[in-house]
Amino acid sequence: MTRHWNSRAVVFGVLALVGLVGTWTYNALAIIERRDFLGDWFAGGPAVSSLTTDLLVMAVAGCAFIVIEGRRLGMRHLWAYIAFSGLTAIAFTFPLFLMNRERMLERRRTEAASAAAPA
Repeated sequence: MTRHWNSRAVVFGVLALVGLVGTWTYNALAIIERRDFLGDWFAGGPAVSSLTTDLLVMAVAGCAFIVIEGRRLGMRHLWAYIAFSGLTAIAFTFPLFLMNRERMLERRRTEAASAAAPA
């Protein structure tokens, strides 16, 4: 049985891992230092506010894409990507979704090729 991995799925998987480790390194530091995470995030001045707005809009667009594309492909448990983005980071869950999307597309290509092949 093939596992339906292609190079794009591997790249997205690596990005998901980098997103998880990168964001949670700083989250752990904030917890250890007992920082007001949201206060630091929103009260850091115009540059941080610009970055915050940029990331929030991207996160909303990414969540919309997860729902729209995931439904189109018949993927299950789409809610988990969105819910876990708030618990981990969208930098983890969005590439994770893209990785699983690539695997779904690869599985479809494999199934289509085997169905078209003469028996």
